[in-house]
Amino acid sequence: MSASVRWFRGLFKNLSKDIALDLGTANTLAYVRGRGIVLQEPSVVTIHRESGRVLAVGDEAKQMIGKTPGTIEAIRPLRDGVIADFEVTEAMISYIIRKVHRRQRFVHPLLVVGIPCGCTEVERRAVIDAAYRAGARYAATLDEPMGAAMGAGLPITDPVGNVVVDIGAGTTEVAVVSLGGICTHQALRVAGDEMDEALVQYVRREKSLSIGERTAEEIKIGVGAASPLPRELLMEAKGKDVVTGLPRVVEISSSEVREAIAEPLAAILDLITSTLEEAPAELAADVVRRGIWMVGGGALLRGIDQLLHQATQVPVYIAKNPMQCVALGTGQYLEQLVSGTLDGRFRP
Repeated sequence: MSASVRWFRGLFKNLSKDIALDLGTANTLAYVRGRGIVLQEPSVVTIHRESGRVLAVGDEAKQMIGKTPGTIEAIRPLRDGVIADFEVTEAMISYIIRKVHRRQRFVHPLLVVGIPCGCTEVERRAVIDAAYRAGARYAATLDEPMGAAMGAGLPITDPVGNVVVDIGAGTTEVAVVSLGGICTHQALRVAGDEMDEALVQYVRREKSLSIGERTAEEIKIGVGAASPLPRELLMEAKGKDVVTGLPRVVEISSSEVREAIAEPLAAILDLITSTLEEAPAELAADVVRRGIWMVGGGALLRGIDQLLHQATQVPVYIAKNPMQCVALGTGQYLEQLVSGTLDGRFRP
């Protein structure tokens, strides 16, 4: 963005509400400075194929997935936590800015965007460029593990190791945070979406029923479990018979969901244990004492903390409001950045 454009947008900063964004593969959350989280909607945009015009964003757009005619396309512009469609991501950020400001004109907020720690410089630059094109007067990024640790209330600037496991829709990230920086980090593009896809394939193979991603997600949320439950849960799954093509309803249990998602869960466990093995010895001692903190939508899967505890033999805790931790932490960073109170040891 040119200096003249930056100067012009700065003239209207008093009209603008500064925003921190958690641009997730499945959901986008917006934190407004001084107000907290004000928006949480699916990261979905529907566009008209021929004109490219945006028709709906967020909740309204998600309702259209799998139900659109040939002239309309429902797009998830972020894949594996990074931008897959630049123009649609720009449209989504513009929508958020307008919604936060109730469609006021001449608003150019300061934007801080949480992104995966493993992003390349090109991917990081794409996020910043999309923010500027959407109307930001200034844009910055924050590594999601740092935001998650802040949002979970962990003492990130203290000389102790804090382990954060963030299981989102597109990416699982594991980081050891200490003294305001990330000491050890690994990421894997296996997370909630891969669990949904594994469930789609399982139901097709074992039940001869074709279901969509939305239905698979509903089943995972409804009866999904990573560990055996005291009482298994049951849920009806509606789909299309793969032989006759007619609508059909089957019953699926939490034990069947556990079997279906076993492979992606095993990959996530391998990632966590591998990251802990790479941590320095002194920080590893902190992990035994302080435990592992889980955030992201994947942390809500029943019994996943028990499964991780069995694999690592260290305490496992699920953060309060795990789906909001990255947004809350990115919002805290925004507050400190604007007020000038950012801890000097903190390295974004």
